[in-house]
Amino acid sequence: MLVPAAAQAADKDKEEDRLGLKGESALLLDAKTGAIIYEKNGYQKMYPASLTKIATAIYAIEKGSLDDVVSVSEHAAEEEGTSVYLESGEKVTLEKLLNGMLINSGNDAADAVAEYLDGSAAQFEQNFNEYLKNEIKVNGTHFTNPSGLYDENHYTTAYDMALITKYALKNKEFQSIFGTKELNWEGLSWDTTLVTHHLMLKGELPYDGVNGGKTGYVDQSKQTLATSAEKNGLQLIAIVLKGDWKKDVYEDTAAMFDYGFNGFENEFMPPGKKFSTGGKEFQTVKTELLTVPIDNRNPVITSSGQLQVQSKAGDTIQTIQLKENTPQEIQPVNETKTAVDESNNWNVAVKTTIGMIVLLIVVVAVYMNKRRRRHAE
Repeated sequence: MLVPAAAQAADKDKEEDRLGLKGESALLLDAKTGAIIYEKNGYQKMYPASLTKIATAIYAIEKGSLDDVVSVSEHAAEEEGTSVYLESGEKVTLEKLLNGMLINSGNDAADAVAEYLDGSAAQFEQNFNEYLKNEIKVNGTHFTNPSGLYDENHYTTAYDMALITKYALKNKEFQSIFGTKELNWEGLSWDTTLVTHHLMLKGELPYDGVNGGKTGYVDQSKQTLATSAEKNGLQLIAIVLKGDWKKDVYEDTAAMFDYGFNGFENEFMPPGKKFSTGGKEFQTVKTELLTVPIDNRNPVITSSGQLQVQSKAGDTIQTIQLKENTPQEIQPVNETKTAVDESNNWNVAVKTTIGMIVLLIVVVAVYMNKRRRRHAE
């Protein structure tokens, strides 16, 4: 993704005013193409609160086994904040812990997961951040704990949070838990039905197409929200960070989804499709899936061969590198060979001409000699 040029800032400000988002930071991402359809302070360092658990969940799914039985430590059982009331020594499967962590936002479950994966909080922090950087390729994120409890050095960006969610949604097990609305829970000291805290997913604030979500809150982060939705083949991820009120982050999410679903669609571009600019010709190397604005379907082709899909406001939302088509160059060795061939042809022509002249002289000489003999007789 290319960061929009400074000259486009005025148009972008107008777009933000039109959407009227209240959260300090927000971003709308196409989950299939990675196109950034909309962003407001999307690269600003923010506190994610319990959205951290999205990253913890996919890390655990890829590193552990869902059937593994975890013994809950005293430290995990006594963790502060939202919990699923785990008891010290309680035996719980990793899958059940992930359900308790994502659906009910249990910090005790998150700590139990971290200790199971890496043995200690310090080792978890190191391995977790290496995973985020190396596997998910995020560069603006550092997490100090698995739950999202406040720490000055526990931060992310709306862009990174969207990338983490996009990566996680490729996993079927994660998809299932992320989209669960309610689940029966039987524990040593707590039997209940877990109900998602996400009001859109729960149906309390319905939005057509919503299929997953996670909420978050600590005093320093205020309200945070991650939501996935799919309509007409378009799958979007909305991240809102630091909303003052709960209703603000849901209204921001709905506004971004309206903007995305009403204004964009996916389009396949076949391999070998040609584009010309500045006397150069470029083409696609493989089939590309693009996120295109419905009212601005013509991409911009740069002199370096980048195909840029732009929004109506002129912001680059997706970039594809094209291959340049260049004329076949004539090699010097071929030029030398051609020169030699032409020289040989010239020599043959000269020799042939000389031979014909000599033959003509001989014929004339014979003819004149015969004529003199006749006169002599």
